[in-house]
Amino acid sequence: MEPAKHVAEKAYSLLEEFKNFAFKGNVVDLAVGVIIGAAFAKIVDSLVKNLIMPVISLVLPADTGYAEWKWTVAGKDVPYGQFLADVLNFLLVAAALYIFIVRFLGWLMHSRKQESMPPLTKDQELLTEIRDLLKR
Repeated sequence: MEPAKHVAEKAYSLLEEFKNFAFKGNVVDLAVGVIIGAAFAKIVDSLVKNLIMPVISLVLPADTGYAEWKWTVAGKDVPYGQFLADVLNFLLVAAALYIFIVRFLGWLMHSRKQESMPPLTKDQELLTEIRDLLKR
């Protein structure tokens, strides 16, 4: 009976480890971020496919929509319209991520860091002045 008890303890331990991993705040936050990111990607994809590319196809001379744009080289078709839409989609997602992560979160973290810094002591002020003079 002893080995069965050992197996049950291992199974319980494994279940506890999994529960601690799966329900930690970071894992749940990551899952929420992935879900929101996927929803955001769908919105940007719709923006590109349903608004931006049709407007571009109005400006550029063509009889068909952008998805039908193609070059014919030596009797072979090289479709490029959908590729352009996908590149534009990527650039918009990358720009939005850059603005949100680098600019907004960077500004937010910078402002929080400045708020949490205690005022400099007299020694620290003098050392800062010496450092600034040496830089010049």
